[in-house]
Amino acid sequence: MSLKTAQVVSLVGATATSGLMAGVFGLYAHTIMRGLGKTDDRTFVGAFQAIDRAIINPLFMLAFFGALVSSGVAATLYLRDDDGSVLPWVVAGFGLYLLVVAITMAVHLPLNDGIKAAGDPARIDVAAARAAFHETRWVAWNVVRVVANTAAFGCLMWALVLHGRATPDDAATPDDTAITTPIVEGSLR
Repeated sequence: MSLKTAQVVSLVGATATSGLMAGVFGLYAHTIMRGLGKTDDRTFVGAFQAIDRAIINPLFMLAFFGALVSSGVAATLYLRDDDGSVLPWVVAGFGLYLLVVAITMAVHLPLNDGIKAAGDPARIDVAAARAAFHETRWVAWNVVRVVANTAAFGCLMWALVLHGRATPDDAATPDDTAITTPIVEGSLR
């Protein structure tokens, strides 16, 4: 596999997975948490526990960690690029997505684990479990995560555009690029 091919494969992978994750976190921000926020404590705790257990699956993990790994690989591969126009955008996308992972690990995972550890909503003080969850903190940091992830996605999309501009058009045929000499009247006599 050539360097250019490896670069574009890793960059497409980073862009796709980053976009998927921006969608997941955005869905939490504009739909899931808004809907759950309007429910009673028992429904909130039970539904959030069920959603959090369901989201930890191979597809989610592949997208979540795939965005980080593939953007890191792309940044490393673009270090060797002569053009240099793509690298800053890939590094920015990687850095922003790294921030998303850090927020998830530092804020969301402990809160999610805490509400899951509270126990069965039919057997616990659900008001206390919901209060200990710090719903407002979870939602606020998720908005930060959405903004950072969407910005990472935008940087990676722009990097793809720049990669395309820096890559010669392989579709050109030799006849398309040949230098032609105009025929001047009387030159063929």
